[in-house]
Amino acid sequence: MTRAIRSAQNVSRMCMVCGVENDAGLHARFFELEDGELVGVFTPREQHQGYPGRLHGGIASTILDETIGRAINTSDTDAWGVTIELTVRYRKPVPLDGEIVAHGRITKDSGRIFEGSGEILLDDGSVAVEAKGRYLRLPIGTIAEGDFEAEWFADERPLPPSID
Repeated sequence: MTRAIRSAQNVSRMCMVCGVENDAGLHARFFELEDGELVGVFTPREQHQGYPGRLHGGIASTILDETIGRAINTSDTDAWGVTIELTVRYRKPVPLDGEIVAHGRITKDSGRIFEGSGEILLDDGSVAVEAKGRYLRLPIGTIAEGDFEAEWFADERPLPPSID
């Protein structure tokens, strides 16, 4: 199912997941969809493999953790959180030969704690990896050191017209 993209979320300079200047990172982009879901997208490189031709499970859990945790920003752009718990279930191997797409959503928001779920889908629409997470909402000044505003900025790259 193809869905329209509402906007791109911010990226950072050196984050492991979205850092545009992090040579070791995933260089992921995050798109808010019209239905309130968040999609994280990245193109894996050979350095991201576990077994030859397969995405490392730790990378799969990383993209899901980030996508689920960022999903809170679709309804509250000033919300920040840190992972309390992440449960991941690996169902199928994720190939390295194309774009990885992770879907995430918030399933419960109790103020200080929010919860979400997400999955990495394969080209045929089947679920390869799924996760559930719990996050502690904290002020960004408690989470990050230094000048966070210099590290966090708009993703100015063109938006894709839609996402599957």
